[in-house]
Amino acid sequence: MNHTLRPAYLRGAGGTPFGRHEGRGALDLMDEAAAQALESSGLRRGEIDGLLCGYATTLPHLMLSTLACERLALRPRYAHALQLGGASGAAMLMAARELVRSGRCRHVLVLAGENRLSGQSRDSSIQTLAQVGDADFEVPNGASVPAYYALMASQYMQRTGVTSADLAEFAVLMRAHAAGHPGAHLRTPITLQEVLDAKPIARPLSLLDCCPISDGAMALVVSAEPGTHGAVAMVGAGQAHRHQHLTAMEDVMQCGAAEAAQQAFGEAGLGLADVDYLGVYDSFTITLVMLLEEIGFAPRGGAAQRARAGDFAPRGALPLNTHGGLLSFGHCGVAGGLAHAVEAWRQMAGQAGARQLARPRHAFIHADGGVMSSHVSLLLSRED
Repeated sequence: MNHTLRPAYLRGAGGTPFGRHEGRGALDLMDEAAAQALESSGLRRGEIDGLLCGYATTLPHLMLSTLACERLALRPRYAHALQLGGASGAAMLMAARELVRSGRCRHVLVLAGENRLSGQSRDSSIQTLAQVGDADFEVPNGASVPAYYALMASQYMQRTGVTSADLAEFAVLMRAHAAGHPGAHLRTPITLQEVLDAKPIARPLSLLDCCPISDGAMALVVSAEPGTHGAVAMVGAGQAHRHQHLTAMEDVMQCGAAEAAQQAFGEAGLGLADVDYLGVYDSFTITLVMLLEEIGFAPRGGAAQRARAGDFAPRGALPLNTHGGLLSFGHCGVAGGLAHAVEAWRQMAGQAGARQLARPRHAFIHADGGVMSSHVSLLLSRED
């Protein structure tokens, strides 16, 4: 094996619309997304020699990657199912990059999908997601994921001066972006006042501060060779893991996001000022604000000011989640986070249709899992 590290490119991507897909299971949705990704990559199924897939709570199979291979008629030399909560999609891309760079694989399909909206009851979904809490000290007290984030938000807001109106700016922004994507779950425009007046879920978070639950799937191909749509290389990656449970979080100001980002920027030889597109995880409005500020794309307490100035708009200095993010494009588990990378690739490859920006040169992707527990940062660069 040649131990010289090779470049790894995002070669193609695909995905289903997010929303409700009655009668379609996780594998049905994955199959559709994979077919699109393979078509856009220009590769045949027989050329895929690696498969990484995310977990699905509606299909908790012990051998999900093998099951996916069977369904998709793939015979890879490497297959692996991965679970890292919301960070799973970015972690799979990072792992695929290492497989390609090492020479273990040439073409890796990264895949996730789940029918979480139509295939899982509300109570079952709440119970499943609540398990990110500590089994002894958090889960028995009836806490939900929104409650964990609300507790964290309360402390962050108290320490930084961030207000509910500041958070609402990002709910409105993500909905405006989703309105331009035909595959988004929620496309009806909303106002700042509607976010502030929405039903409280876990104070200070209202219904519109929280992402919806969706059905859907996303897929990307990571390859040793660029595709016909342009050379989009994965040039940097980093991870950080400081805690699992909210009660073990030491400091809401340092969750690990900056640490993961610094690794990625260091490896890529780039800085914050080089980035011209952002794909940042936004399970709740507070998630997005905390990540933007900890990583350094806005000063502490200043993310909303940048949003109000139009910096994160499609024609702003730093377009953010132009598909609408988890908050409006939708969230179906691992594929929800993977959608941030799919949108970044589409923008960089000139494949974003009516949403197309001036093609970004350097994109930064960040995902977190749990309650700001696991962090993965990626840097993508478009080569001439």
